[in-house]
Amino acid sequence: MSDEIIRILIVDDHAVVRKGIRALLATEPTLAVVEEAVDGLEAVAKYQELLPDILLLDLLMPKMSGIEVIRELKGKYSDVKILVLTSFAADEQVFPAIKAGALGYLLKDTQPEDLINAIRQVYQGESFLSPTIARMVLKEVFQPGEKELSPDPLTRREIEVLQVLAKGKSNREIGEILSITEATVRTHVSNILAKLHLASRTEAALYALKEGVASLEDDY
Repeated sequence: MSDEIIRILIVDDHAVVRKGIRALLATEPTLAVVEEAVDGLEAVAKYQELLPDILLLDLLMPKMSGIEVIRELKGKYSDVKILVLTSFAADEQVFPAIKAGALGYLLKDTQPEDLINAIRQVYQGESFLSPTIARMVLKEVFQPGEKELSPDPLTRREIEVLQVLAKGKSNREIGEILSITEATVRTHVSNILAKLHLASRTEAALYALKEGVASLEDDY
């Protein structure tokens, strides 16, 4: 993993933001910005041309919104890896991005190291939620009575896996923390999603935070 070059397409309509992100990522030898796009239509076209590993996407874009970009690309490329980086914390912007299929969700005031960590995690196919985004969307993701839980309760180990997963950790990291294999972690995650009738790791993380199973302040 450490020697792999992660190819990134930056999509933002503000030149100063693009230049700042490019300068930050240039400090990491395994991260390479392959191109920039200034609007949603250009983002779709350049993604289709270059097929980068990561699409780093603002939500409010001219010509085609970030959410429309996510839907368009997810419809054509099911394995597209999109990390949303936005300065807008309104529910009507971020929550649809979650539903549309972006893997990561950050605000532009995030720390540089968190952005780099999020890129690496999304590249591995894992979700990454900043604490601010997680707090904002919790109340929107699960409405009271929306989902009925399985009568089969989570085991102690599944709860432990869910607690660490809620911190945005990958399967490998969960395995290291809990001293179990990555394959065992995958099995536990599948069981958790099935028992809670959830569609993704992101929903599982948000569920854990909402129900108090995990805390954003937990230290792992």
